[in-house]
Amino acid sequence: MSTDKTARLSRLLHNGRCLDIALDHGVCNEPTFLDGLEDMPAVLDKLVAAAPDAIQLNLGQADLLQHRPGRGRPALVMRLDMGNPYNATRHRAMWAVLQNHDDPVLPAVQMDAACVVVNLFMLPDEPELFRQCVQNIARVRADCDRYGMPLMIEPLVMQAPTAGSRYSVDGDAEKIVTLTRLAREMGADIVKADPTSDPADFHRVVQAARCPVLVRGGGREDLQQVFARSRVLLDQGAVGMVYGRNVYQHANPSGVVAALMAMIHRGLGAEAAWRLYETGGTAD
Repeated sequence: MSTDKTARLSRLLHNGRCLDIALDHGVCNEPTFLDGLEDMPAVLDKLVAAAPDAIQLNLGQADLLQHRPGRGRPALVMRLDMGNPYNATRHRAMWAVLQNHDDPVLPAVQMDAACVVVNLFMLPDEPELFRQCVQNIARVRADCDRYGMPLMIEPLVMQAPTAGSRYSVDGDAEKIVTLTRLAREMGADIVKADPTSDPADFHRVVQAARCPVLVRGGGREDLQQVFARSRVLLDQGAVGMVYGRNVYQHANPSGVVAALMAMIHRGLGAEAAWRLYETGGTAD
């Protein structure tokens, strides 16, 4: 691993662990994902003050983090791709493209990101989407090596939507492990993986990744359930979380960050994390 890449990873992973708050939902072109993200400067003010390890943004919002004066702000994780699998309506053509075709990693270097992230979608009966993701990763991997930029790959196994629903997470451990292994084979420095349906199976994902694994949060849920599942996943070998809607769509995002940081970095249990959250604001 290059010196530049090691230095960037040290800004992202504090003592090998990380809470990354995902605020990159704007490229999904899905209005329900923007609930709570209407005023991005205010959201960044609140979350920077809460002091997670990292904040995940797209190029067009990265200035809200990186142009802040002083040191000690969360590390920037920059998303490089966008696609349409998250929309409520299933499209005739599914796609995933890089936001910058000519030099996709350069904007992240210019914004002093600590890491970049790219999707690896596997949707039923959508081999062309899968091929596009593989091409995106292959292109980004080469540029990451050239610039010394860590690459986070996000393997996403999804279930076909039923009437009136969108694509949803497929928690089948075999599928997640297999796609995670592919992410590693393609050169992932970090994997951002969905939790398995049985969180006790997640150690298999960690084994397949052979690199640091962060757990993807998904849609907003009851916080006590989020904390309980997070504790199991951390105990199964995850080094942290990438949570978005389970932070910014709750009444007290700063309290959620404080509780998750205590779980990730101090080994706090789920019940103690819930009590910490309750003392800091309004409980759900």
